[in-house]
Amino acid sequence: MSHRKFLVNLFLVGAFSAFLFTSSIFAQVDEICAEAGATPSLDSPFAHVPYVYGRITLKGFDPGAKSPKVTIILIEGQQSAERWTVDKSGNYCFKRKSTSSGTLTVEVDGVEAARRTLASFGSAQQREDFEIYATGSQKMNAPGVVSAKFSHPVNPDTVELYKKTVEAEANKDLGKAIGFAKEIVSIDPADFIAWAKLGALYLLQNSLPESEAALRKSLELKVEYTPAWINVGQVRVAQKQYAAAIEIFKHAAELDPTSARTFQLLGEAYLLARQGTLGVQALNEALRLDPIGMAECHLQMAHLYELAGAKQLATHEYKLFLSKVPDHPDKKKFEKFIKDNPE
Repeated sequence: MSHRKFLVNLFLVGAFSAFLFTSSIFAQVDEICAEAGATPSLDSPFAHVPYVYGRITLKGFDPGAKSPKVTIILIEGQQSAERWTVDKSGNYCFKRKSTSSGTLTVEVDGVEAARRTLASFGSAQQREDFEIYATGSQKMNAPGVVSAKFSHPVNPDTVELYKKTVEAEANKDLGKAIGFAKEIVSIDPADFIAWAKLGALYLLQNSLPESEAALRKSLELKVEYTPAWINVGQVRVAQKQYAAAIEIFKHAAELDPTSARTFQLLGEAYLLARQGTLGVQALNEALRLDPIGMAECHLQMAHLYELAGAKQLATHEYKLFLSKVPDHPDKKKFEKFIKDNPE
């Protein structure tokens, strides 16, 4: 196939981008949840059964020290907490009991390292990745500078309010949680993390104007706060404002050009905007940054090439994927495609 003909076909395939995105979601969740013996695409062919899944990446930890015990905890309303001990892959997967809001907490050696509220809208298959940075004695002994650009001094007047915010959120009392978060920013208006939290809570309440105002305040205080930019981009995707999401993810990638996840989200946004060529470029950059962790990008591109009629290119991507994930549940299907469509 000539390069020009391929580009034309790639452009025409934009009409099927939504279908491609759904397929890529299932490819991602199947790959990660396979460790738990689950295949969500078979369990829920129409995405009615919700899963939350993702990958936890440790950064800055001393490679010569004993690996820390990493546990992720899912709390949904009054349900008993579910726990997942993360192995070397960093993957985790929970089959949720509902699509209502919930909370994920990451613990490192029994100490809370991150907490995130799950959205109560959007796709039932929800991916949440975490990057956990080493602190204190966990850090590498090699010389270097550890960035503190996302830190905010602990304010003793707001510590208890933070705890109350988390508890109210876990109990699905968004009104109380928002009230506590508003108290925090009233006491400490410079707390950009609290403003971002307030924005996330408003988003859960589907109060979009209030959410955007809080997120904007967070970014006014800490304009390089990359996590906030990424969340804003995901909000735009949920609103189907794909062009805006693309620009936001591009900006986040400029702030942290080492974040493979940002480039993957950028690639997915391009695909949803029916810009296949740019989507492929972004997905390839995610793979360059994290060849193993972003292996599912090969599947996303393989599906795109299939729809564009470039089956030999799809075969190449399937081969690359299987070289990194040899035990994928759909291995036989991919191998059949490779056999039927040799390079």
